Amino acid sequence: MRVVLPFSCVRRAGAIGVLLGSGLVTACSGPSDGTEAAAGSVVPVADTATLSAQAVAIGGFTYDTARLVPWQSSVTVPGRLMLDPRALETIGSITEGRITHVLVRVGDRVQAGQVLVMIHSHEIMDARGAFATATAKLAAAVAERDLAISASNRAVRLLEAKAMSRAEVERADVAKRVGEAAYAAALAERDRVAALIEHLVGTGPVPAFADEHDVLIRTPIAGVVTARDAQPGTVVLPGTPLVSVGNPDQLQLLMHLSADAVAGVQVGATVRFALTEQPATTMSATVTRVAPTVDTLTRTVAVVATPTGTVRSGRAESFVQAEIAGRGGAPALVVPSSAVQALEGDTVVIVATQRGEGLFIEAVPVRTGRRAGDRTEILAGVSPGRRVIVGRAAIAKAELIKRRSPDGE
Repeated sequence: MRVVLPFSCVRRAGAIGVLLGSGLVTACSGPSDGTEAAAGSVVPVADTATLSAQAVAIGGFTYDTARLVPWQSSVTVPGRLMLDPRALETIGSITEGRITHVLVRVGDRVQAGQVLVMIHSHEIMDARGAFATATAKLAAAVAERDLAISASNRAVRLLEAKAMSRAEVERADVAKRVGEAAYAAALAERDRVAALIEHLVGTGPVPAFADEHDVLIRTPIAGVVTARDAQPGTVVLPGTPLVSVGNPDQLQLLMHLSADAVAGVQVGATVRFALTEQPATTMSATVTRVAPTVDTLTRTVAVVATPTGTVRSGRAESFVQAEIAGRGGAPALVVPSSAVQALEGDTVVIVATQRGEGLFIEAVPVRTGRRAGDRTEILAGVSPGRRVIVGRAAIAKAELIKRRSPDGE
């Protein structure tokens, strides 16, 4: 018959599961009256263990501290990633005409100034004709201005030689100013038409197959083509959407909350979210806008948040599950939720105390309260400042369960 230890025996577990078979230190004391344990008695529950330095290294634990912080309520809602409007450009037609070529497809990367669409338009034909006319008028105005200036200068010299009257000099001066004004007007007209042509054609490389009757639609920003509405052969008017270009790395998180749920949400609040297909990968964002009105169709309030870092594997129009932290309330004792473990029917946190190069761990029963995201409120059992195991706490729990089993397995 097997003899087992009494319930009052204090145990010290050293190894972590089957990986940490060495480094266990055990200390036991018999019953206070000195009697022997009865054969077949119930196996006691071990709540403590001492881990060697080697066992701690293999365990790879991470720690946190039970602390008093203002409690923040939270609300969990579905959300959607979308392109940041500040990094999204919907490029429309700038003229009336017929689309002859569409040079990009959705997903293509483009550079600023690159031609996206070509439109055959009479406007560019008229602009080029007007430019030729304006250039000719400017040349005539230059000649007339130069002649008027020369005549005015000659009149001044003749006046000094008393060979011309002052009235004739004044008429020559007026003719000079008229010539200069006509030149300025001709120059302005030429520049206006040139600017119109530049507006219709843009600056930068021109496709080899483009002709002088084509209006060239260029992208003002670099990025990726996210939408293409333009189709060759279609007749368009000014303002007709053609292509959308955006930066796929600049995303925003859009959520819709009920009027009650949004009451505690404010600009600057922290958002924790994860892609629906990758729930284990959590990312963070900051609320940047809370809509002032309720949507008339959904009766919800739009909340927009900006990710604080790169959205790993996230794309625009991906769905996420988000948790928004509300305003802070009264202080509460909290620990990370991963520190709270279920140990054979008990709710515990595993407290860690340094013992030389080793570690003394203890499963402390606690009573929990509210839970918000990765934080759990502790109502009783642990005092502020106690260091608890957070990362890989399940390994420490497994060691304690092992010490509770009759055969130590």
